[in-house]
Amino acid sequence: MQLAVENLRHAYGKQEVVRGLSFGLTRGTIGCLLGPSGCGKTTVLRCIAGFEAVQEGEIRLAGKLVSGRGVMVPPESRRVGMVFQDYALFPHLSVADNIAFGLHALPAAERANRLAELGELVGLTAALDKFPHEISGGQQQRVALARALAPRPELLLLDEPFSNLDVELRERLSLEVRDIIRASGATAILVTHDQHEAFAVADEIGVLNDGRIQQWDTAYNLYHRPANRFIADFVGQGVFLPARARADGRLEIELGVLSADAPGTEVEVLLRPDDVVHDDAAPTQAEVVHKAFRGAEILYTLRLQSGRKVLALVPSHHNHALGERIGIRLDVDHVVAFQPESGSLRL
Repeated sequence: MQLAVENLRHAYGKQEVVRGLSFGLTRGTIGCLLGPSGCGKTTVLRCIAGFEAVQEGEIRLAGKLVSGRGVMVPPESRRVGMVFQDYALFPHLSVADNIAFGLHALPAAERANRLAELGELVGLTAALDKFPHEISGGQQQRVALARALAPRPELLLLDEPFSNLDVELRERLSLEVRDIIRASGATAILVTHDQHEAFAVADEIGVLNDGRIQQWDTAYNLYHRPANRFIADFVGQGVFLPARARADGRLEIELGVLSADAPGTEVEVLLRPDDVVHDDAAPTQAEVVHKAFRGAEILYTLRLQSGRKVLALVPSHHNHALGERIGIRLDVDHVVAFQPESGSLRL
């Protein structure tokens, strides 16, 4: 295991922000800590980096204990690379000198070879002589990434690395960063509150809330098989409709009957936008109350006969007006039912 975090606890004064958190990453894996502001994800990253001493638990890098009872290996001795939210580039140094900043101990020829290799890896060979203020925000981010990768760290940490970029650039660069990390062979962990970044970059994602990992899983399972209601709310979009368990064990909701092994209790069913299909021939109709154009698709908010609302993602050539009634039907591959107050049942 390249990174192993076991029963990590950390508090600021009386406020406990990390509560018995555990996870691990194998070599070459890109992981992500995803969660809302204040959930403890940045504190976990700082503990891994060695900027914070853990109060309970252990952190191991490549099998070596770096944080634990009586052990606190300093950040500079952990072989951890860090990409900060604001990039923290040195404005008086060229791109080349920024990237090579941590390579002073290498012989000149080896240092030059590593710089050329990294310049090509991040696509900045032509900009090595420029200064940070002379390149774009996206290029600055790639400089920060190359600088962190330069000493071949055991682990690469990225703290909200896309937050200072506009949405379009953020989406493109998240894919570029993933490709760069993959090509470098590094093990990495990203911290973000943005699920789209997490989905684009990470192999494995841990959703944090209240200092605990609620679910550590793939993006697919977090979206389609959420472990609890918090994850269903936080990851993706969706609505909950009340459901009644029938004698045959299936679930009946306002839009129809779902095949599921349901318990004999009242539950609520999670419906994602892709679970509700626009179909002019369907007998069930709903009123368009809101629409969000997304290029190839439109996200419709639809009011059912009961007054409850659902979401539907529809190809954008189906351009319906507000107040119009359209036919819809269910197409649910993963039935996820939650008890109204707490707990969950994945079916």
